[in-house]
Amino acid sequence: MAQADIALIGLAVMGQNLILNMNDHGFVVCAFNRTVSKVDDFLANEAKGTKVVGAQSLKEMVSKLKKPRRIILLVKAGQAVDDFIEKLVPLLDTGDIIIDGGNSEYRDTTRRCRDLKAKGILFVGSGVSGGEEGARYGPSLMPGGNKEAWPHIKTIFQGIAAKVGTGEPCCDWVGDEGAGHFVKMVHNGIEYGDMQLICEAYHLMKDVLGMAQDEMAQAFEDWNKTELDSFLIEITANILKFQDTDGKHLLPKIRDSAGQKGTGKWTAISALEYGVPVTLIGEAVFARCLSSLKDERIQASKKLKGPQKFQFDGDKKSFLEDIRKALYASKIISYAQGFMLLRQAATEFGWTLNYGGIALMWRGGCIIRSVFLGKIKDAFDRNPELQNLLLDDFFKSAVENCQAQRDYFGAHTYELLAKPGQFIHTNWTGHGGTVSSSSYNA
Repeated sequence: MAQADIALIGLAVMGQNLILNMNDHGFVVCAFNRTVSKVDDFLANEAKGTKVVGAQSLKEMVSKLKKPRRIILLVKAGQAVDDFIEKLVPLLDTGDIIIDGGNSEYRDTTRRCRDLKAKGILFVGSGVSGGEEGARYGPSLMPGGNKEAWPHIKTIFQGIAAKVGTGEPCCDWVGDEGAGHFVKMVHNGIEYGDMQLICEAYHLMKDVLGMAQDEMAQAFEDWNKTELDSFLIEITANILKFQDTDGKHLLPKIRDSAGQKGTGKWTAISALEYGVPVTLIGEAVFARCLSSLKDERIQASKKLKGPQKFQFDGDKKSFLEDIRKALYASKIISYAQGFMLLRQAATEFGWTLNYGGIALMWRGGCIIRSVFLGKIKDAFDRNPELQNLLLDDFFKSAVENCQAQRDYFGAHTYELLAKPGQFIHTNWTGHGGTVSSSSYNA
């Protein structure tokens, strides 16, 4: 008997947390996983005592759904999404809805949207940001695709999304076909840029000013009370303070080699395709590529007879403030470039994008959430046709005045210097999941 409001396929940490979030908001969810034993484990443990129901097959799952049937896929981007769609279509009716909540490439979303429309199925490609914590308590959601689906998923999506201001949900309809995943792609590109800027600030603090871990943590805590108030600055302070089981700081033990799942690279590629100078995000992608050349960097360091020491003898407090201002100005440039790319994509594909609305969607729940995004929304509220953030008086003035972090949020894993080749995820917050390096991460 149909009883579930929505189904979710994919019971890695993100999927489990999103199901529990929907359950908290009064929606009955049917859980399914390709490895069926995971369904039983989930119902017996994390979902015990909830209204979540399980299914042992896709056919059983579909039979438990109210019409129009709504099914979220939280599986690895690429072939796995197409495989599940192929299996689902014969089980569905006209008007049923498939939602891809993974980090799919926007062109794949456009293709799937068109193919399924011809079969009478409504397809949605939705960006989901906020990592395991966001999925559980309120993510930023960026749905796009076949707009006929929106009235049927709006209540669920806006119900479980993060809220800001007077309760505005960090979720709204983005646009046609691949628009939702394109916006998520640019979000992730900006995320790459934000993290690279923080890394460079850390480098200056550590290797130029000679600051200790706790001293740097305090600086980031202080910065989080300024214009830089944001999730990434906040967690940077926490990561710098975090101690391993031996009482020593964990960060210096981590191998300085970052991985990537592709969305930052896709942002840079799209910028080249559409002729938009998204230079900061591009450099952030290259920095990750460079970081992966660990062996070559070690060899080069040996050729130089070890790291070159620098003795700073200036005004430390003044220089630290210069770093903060440089980080803020660079952040403005990165977001300006990201919104330039969104505007160009809207022109290329005929999308009608609400740029202030996108800033609001990113204002809470997501990885790049910050007070700063409220200023971006204000800028587009003042001028919906604003061509570039740097043309807004607030941001123009901010830049002029100034011239005068990955495993924590997404369970992305890292290598320890002492255990190369072994990928680890730390439960930094005390209430995250335990996952392997092959688990799905949004």
